[in-house]
Amino acid sequence: MPEETVRTLSVYGLRYGYRLLQQPAPHTEPVVILGGALQGMFGWPQMDNHVGAVADVVTADLPGMGGADALPAVPSAGIMHSALTRIIDDLGVEKVNLFGYSYGTSIALRCAQRNPGRVARLILGGVPSHIDDGQRAHWRRVEDRLKAGDLEGAATLAAEGLMCLDPDRTVHRRELALRYVRRSLLHALCHSPHAADSLCRVLGDPPDFSGGLAGVPTLVFAGEHDTVSSPAQQREFAATIEGSRFLTITESDHWVVLERPDDVADLVARFFTDRPLETAPGLAALPRPRRAGDGATAPGLAPKC
Repeated sequence: MPEETVRTLSVYGLRYGYRLLQQPAPHTEPVVILGGALQGMFGWPQMDNHVGAVADVVTADLPGMGGADALPAVPSAGIMHSALTRIIDDLGVEKVNLFGYSYGTSIALRCAQRNPGRVARLILGGVPSHIDDGQRAHWRRVEDRLKAGDLEGAATLAAEGLMCLDPDRTVHRRELALRYVRRSLLHALCHSPHAADSLCRVLGDPPDFSGGLAGVPTLVFAGEHDTVSSPAQQREFAATIEGSRFLTITESDHWVVLERPDDVADLVARFFTDRPLETAPGLAALPRPRRAGDGATAPGLAPKC
């Protein structure tokens, strides 16, 4: 049976923590999961079931998340990197597998860029790599609702800004996911000291996805109808990572981890144990112009960059 422990750490005077679900005989390096801005250490049960069968699973309340201390009003990238590195050190392992989703992708990427020798494999999902002026305007409206004290309006706008609502595009469990995301955001805004700050950081402290990466086996994936950054834009980002692979998951948007949780967890477990991805459920092909010398590509899988 797996053993669960919760550890409390500090960085720059900020208290935070992580949860370790430890397996008696893991098949690969520990898997550290970094989620969206409002996702804490207890929000990944599907990973416990799938990934926990093959590896120790680590989830965290980094500074500014869950029960951790709030982030100061300064750029947070350096703080988050230091907090993640402290977790890896505390685990007492040479390397970890890193899975970053949405907001967590920039933290995972920065860690791999700065300490590639500590990262065995890297997965980045729902990468918000290209935020346009229309999206910035949308998040300013969310911020305005927050400042006016309209928490319900802010939660509704934020949920709509993170999901594909186009009726001509099929999204698995769309209405259920929309209600869940809106309700979760509203609950966080009413009860979490970090929620409003996390949403406002979308404008004031945007993530940085520049710099590329080499020497770390990497998979990037997107929901086929992601409207935060399109699959084509995320594939463009993936091309900055040497040897990376890219794929899309069908009938899903930015909230693919909620709409297709078992498929995402299965994909994560496959990649971190070096098993074939071609037979993973839910993969979709992303159209790509043919170039001279291109070989055949499995559905949903891009050739190595």
